[in-house]
Amino acid sequence: MYGFVKDKKFYTTFIILTISLALQNLLTYSVNLADNLMIGRYSQSAIGSIAICNQIQFFLQMLVSGVGEGVVVLCSQYFGKNNYKPIVDIIGVGMRFGIAISFIMFLGGLIIPEKILGIISNDPLLINDAVKYMRIVCFTYVIFTATNTLVASLRSIGIVSIGYIISFSTLCMNIILNYCLIYGNFGFPSLGIEGAAIATLVSRTLELIIVIVFLKYRENKLNISLKKLLFIDSSYIQDYIKISLPLLITQATWGIAQIVQTAIIGNMPNSSISITANSIAVLAFQIISVIGYGSASAAAILTGKAIGVGDMDIVKKQTFTFQCIFVCIGIVTGISIFLLKDVILSFYPLLDGATKDTTVQFIIVMAITSIGTCYQMATDTGIIRAGGSPSFSMINNTIFMWLIVLPTAYISAYILKLSPVIVFFCLKSDQILKCPVIFIYANSYKWIKKVTR
Repeated sequence: MYGFVKDKKFYTTFIILTISLALQNLLTYSVNLADNLMIGRYSQSAIGSIAICNQIQFFLQMLVSGVGEGVVVLCSQYFGKNNYKPIVDIIGVGMRFGIAISFIMFLGGLIIPEKILGIISNDPLLINDAVKYMRIVCFTYVIFTATNTLVASLRSIGIVSIGYIISFSTLCMNIILNYCLIYGNFGFPSLGIEGAAIATLVSRTLELIIVIVFLKYRENKLNISLKKLLFIDSSYIQDYIKISLPLLITQATWGIAQIVQTAIIGNMPNSSISITANSIAVLAFQIISVIGYGSASAAAILTGKAIGVGDMDIVKKQTFTFQCIFVCIGIVTGISIFLLKDVILSFYPLLDGATKDTTVQFIIVMAITSIGTCYQMATDTGIIRAGGSPSFSMINNTIFMWLIVLPTAYISAYILKLSPVIVFFCLKSDQILKCPVIFIYANSYKWIKKVTR
């Protein structure tokens, strides 16, 4: 067993990257939180409507994450070799995949939102408001994809500050526009849920403008331009597909699984209560667990760079060190979620008693499973995938989600007729169950592969 890394510069770099990426995640999730809180003070049912729309957004986010991870895996290893020329070509390939995917989803959200959302919930009131929201917010899909692919590309070469700059700008813009357009303040019309969608669209547009300005005037390593992104060395398409296809399949099946999970909850009796509770509990977890996700992204950058340099001894020491850090972060995250459950509820004064009780139960489940999430998710994405072995992640996640979690939850909900909290625990149980498998594979070091030329 390899010991801890003893280089102080490694820890300094890791901490700076983790904090920067955690702040970016915090600001990103805070945009959703602002929508959730502000629409929650407009009406309780609107929370559920936005929640089912956000499942489609989450699916897109998973796909965009897969596109971005493929870029990061390849680019970070070239970055470790100080070879910048192929990086722009790889970014151009990633942009093509991402924009094609998001455009298809845009068409679906614009043309057949009722059919898409009807899969997730059987509540007509939630669906009616959700359709209004989705027909506007679907225009953000291509914009969101372009922005996040570019930001992931910059992250792969160690530029992380732009991420939280655009997220902070988006948060401020979103809160101001929500205040004006949801409630009708400062002479604006009171548009309710449609106002929240317009605020999100304007905010996402601002994000893309900021990253374009940054690339044009501040970034000087890659010198990205539209011409360079359009006219790429097409030989890198095959390299990208080899790495990204398993990641895209993993993220797609995971995103679909999340929609199925919400559909299982959303088609149980009193589904509006469970969907609202699920939305609040999951969002609370996302906000509190930003350090865990930030550490995973930081580990991915450092792992890819170390493999690119070619020092396998350092890679193995980093692997051991990262895993210990991930476990500690998981324990702190779980305790924090549990202790803050009453504070979380205080932000939702319009919740009725049954919804509050269900929300507390869901939050406790998230507190328990978050320990496993912060270890296995971070080890998977931050070490194994970044090390050049995305196929393992694809197989592992598919087996646990589709052969264990979803069948168990379905049986609990519709055959055994168990309570929503037990069904919710079944849906999150893979976060604990995957830990032994991830531990064994990570410490076998079979995932270490060079993917550069």
